[in-house]
Amino acid sequence: MHKTDNAEFALTSDDADQPHTTVYYDGSCPLCSVEIGHYASCKGAEHLRFVDVSEPNARVGANLTRQEAMDRFTVRRPDGELVSGARGFTELWGTLPKWRWLARLAGLPGVTSLLELAYRVFLPLRPKLSKIASWFGAKPVNRTNSST
Repeated sequence: MHKTDNAEFALTSDDADQPHTTVYYDGSCPLCSVEIGHYASCKGAEHLRFVDVSEPNARVGANLTRQEAMDRFTVRRPDGELVSGARGFTELWGTLPKWRWLARLAGLPGVTSLLELAYRVFLPLRPKLSKIASWFGAKPVNRTNSST
């Protein structure tokens, strides 16, 4: 069962043997925690596994370092392929019925490139936006490693 109260997002053990899309997120970031908490509460999130990479012992699997996952939103497809940035969000949105329209829109020619450009502009602003979000009550999932 997913918890959405800024605790940990986990799957029940019944789901453990099923292939899932894995979403790596920075649980020390209040903004990221709120966003992932929203996605975890959506219908379809039972097909997702959420990994807080701000935890020192976070297991990220092959071809990905914990630092890479902290620096850039990354999703691992059930087949093991990694996608990040705008493509990662598109993969996440495509898993959630409420967000599939946005995944379809992102699939139009040129749209993913524009979203990636916007994401790259956002990345250096993330620490400041996260601090602002915390002023409005956003809390990180992982407060022990919180950078804000």
